[in-house]
Amino acid sequence: MENTSMNFSYNSSRRIEWLNGTIPQIIPNFYLALPIIYSIICAVGLTGNTAVIYVILKAPKMKSVTNIFILNLAIADELFTLVLPINIVDYLLLQWPFGEFMCKLIVSIDEYNTFSSLYFLTVMSIDRYLVVVATVESKKITYRTYRAAKIVSLCVWILVTIIILPFIIFAKIHSEHGRLQCLFVFPNPESLWWQMSRIYTLIMGFAIPVSTICILYSMMLYKLRRMRLNTNAKALDKAKKKVTFMVVIILAVCLFCWTPYHLSTVVALTTDIPQTPLVLGISLFITSLSYANSCLNPFLYAFLDDNFRKSFRKLLECRSSP
Repeated sequence: MENTSMNFSYNSSRRIEWLNGTIPQIIPNFYLALPIIYSIICAVGLTGNTAVIYVILKAPKMKSVTNIFILNLAIADELFTLVLPINIVDYLLLQWPFGEFMCKLIVSIDEYNTFSSLYFLTVMSIDRYLVVVATVESKKITYRTYRAAKIVSLCVWILVTIIILPFIIFAKIHSEHGRLQCLFVFPNPESLWWQMSRIYTLIMGFAIPVSTICILYSMMLYKLRRMRLNTNAKALDKAKKKVTFMVVIILAVCLFCWTPYHLSTVVALTTDIPQTPLVLGISLFITSLSYANSCLNPFLYAFLDDNFRKSFRKLLECRSSP
């Protein structure tokens, strides 16, 4: 178990655990506000991601390589928002009433969401790099197919499953002050294992994918600036530019939501900050911001992708027509 002097702790799965079994008196407003915020994220996320999954699976025009990766992003977000009510109940009851199997299941889904978002965005960035460079050099990418995108997506899920296995193993039910909690139960020395788990999440879930993405876009910009565009290369047409722009915006929003969470890991590992109301409020806000990423992507598709809007409207018209 994590041993801290705080009134609550964040385990690596972003769930809040009140260690003394009571609500700290200094933040009653946060305790009341968080379930409302989580409920809004849940409702909006379920509605938006369900719409994205439905449109991509049903609309013929949405069958593209990029949309396969977007579909998998939506599935990861949908799974997370589906189980968010369980986290709300756990939060309100101040204990875990669902048993160890559900504990491991909820932790695994939370970790899938934590890791899969940036890993699928990394794959999408690799795809954009290949498309842009091939267009600049007037080449065709014969291996960039719908079937290949499905295989790559499956490989990403397998990779993420391997990465999160340690969290599933250590997620257990533990009694804290007479209340059952779903926590990571680490071997001794517990503090060292806790630090290692945070470093592991920081490196595997943020540093590696973000570094890869930055390198890819830097190389892309370098090639675009160095190469003289010939007639065919100038055919980096409006559609391709729009797709690239959409991927960049999705990436930017993801980094906006997740960077504070991972930076808080660095702070937690390197400093001992007193738990003032301001610090507690910032910590809860950072966690809520990482949750919010699961409901923002559908709005980005709706605003940035004309095909998505048209396909969605067409499907609605088909369903409403007699």
